[in-house]
Amino acid sequence: MALKPDAAIMSGLAVAGVVFAVHTKFTPTTADMQGLPAGVKDVDKSERQATIISVGIVSGISLLAKDPTIFVIGSLATVALAFTSRHALWTETKTGPLNAGPGQSAASANDLATGPSMTTQDVHMFAGASDYTA
Repeated sequence: MALKPDAAIMSGLAVAGVVFAVHTKFTPTTADMQGLPAGVKDVDKSERQATIISVGIVSGISLLAKDPTIFVIGSLATVALAFTSRHALWTETKTGPLNAGPGQSAASANDLATGPSMTTQDVHMFAGASDYTA
């Protein structure tokens, strides 16, 4: 016996919220994953664990409720979050030219992991300001 359409959609959205909470607790933020070198094994493992737990939650709740709408919405949320996490983790990001602050490097996370081959230069905000004193 399937749920009424409005109850099925609300239940599906609640399951999607649970899937989002699982991914939030198991994995770092997308910005943090993009800042890491591509393919960090610990983050990849935690992302896979979050996806497996999400599949179990979605399957269990949809079987208990006997409603395919819950399964469809929960599965879409699981696939979307898994894709977003894996794309952020396995895409090699290189930073472009930056105006780095004093003592900061404009190197990417991959360059920092393998050892930077460049030197940094401090930024002086008012270089030559003494020429314009009153």
